[in-house]
Amino acid sequence: MMHVKSDSDVTSLAPSSPSSPKRPVYYVQSPSRDSHDGDKSSSMQATPVYNSPMESPSHPSFGRHSRASSASRFSGTFMSSSGRKLNRKRNDKGWPECNVIEEEGSYDEFDDDRGLSRRCQAFIALLGFVLLFTVFSLIIWGASRPYKAEIVVKSLSVNNFYFGEGSDLTGVPTKMLTVNCSLKMSVYNPATFFGIHVSSTPIQLIYSKITVATGQLKKYYQPRKSRRTVSVILEGTKVPLYGAGASLAVSDNKGGVPLMIEFGIHTRGYVVGKLVKSKHRRHISCPVVVDSSNSKPIKFKENSCTYD
Repeated sequence: MMHVKSDSDVTSLAPSSPSSPKRPVYYVQSPSRDSHDGDKSSSMQATPVYNSPMESPSHPSFGRHSRASSASRFSGTFMSSSGRKLNRKRNDKGWPECNVIEEEGSYDEFDDDRGLSRRCQAFIALLGFVLLFTVFSLIIWGASRPYKAEIVVKSLSVNNFYFGEGSDLTGVPTKMLTVNCSLKMSVYNPATFFGIHVSSTPIQLIYSKITVATGQLKKYYQPRKSRRTVSVILEGTKVPLYGAGASLAVSDNKGGVPLMIEFGIHTRGYVVGKLVKSKHRRHISCPVVVDSSNSKPIKFKENSCTYD
């Protein structure tokens, strides 16, 4: 039996079970509006009976309850916001069924995607840096290409030029030539933002396709926008001439022996460390006539030598 006092009154009744401890039984009274007569009077409806507030739907109970008792708790009719009655299906425990969105799979796959995305971003950043640096290096390399070292052969000073009779290492008699001379040249580095390392191939003094004297330019470093004059000693001692010896003597008697100077100059500039290099090679050949009776330096004109 229900005793109604007011909208907020709650009465407790003693439980009927003599064996169990006495627990209060709560009745919650809620107002219901009648939509037919428009009257503001409200009728009281009793909600299902719960032994305690902890057994209400908002406080699930973990004790032992039968399916019948669970079903009896929700035997009332659900009301919508418009006052209509809603009959919902209930599961075997008496709870109303509702649509549940079940999550399939774990969140690990999303973590993997994020990790993969970070790796991709790192790879793209590294690739972009490499491409940017490559483009920058190509631009610098292209800008350094026009700066070629300017080589000018100045003069040849003959210190010793002697030929006579002799024999080679096998004992064959032939004319022998001994030469000692100094070649002077000027090297100019026109580059505005890098220095160069200068070296040369063996410098040869040739007579009738026979190398009668050789020398080597010692490798050195030349700063940017600088000019330097270098000298190379050419030496040849008792060089056998074989069949060319007779013509050499004739030429010397006529006022000079025709010789040819041939060598190559190598320049290397480190523009961006050793990653970007600028290399140039020039082949130089200069004809010269040497008079054994004249010790004055032989000067070369601007068009005397060929620079390839």
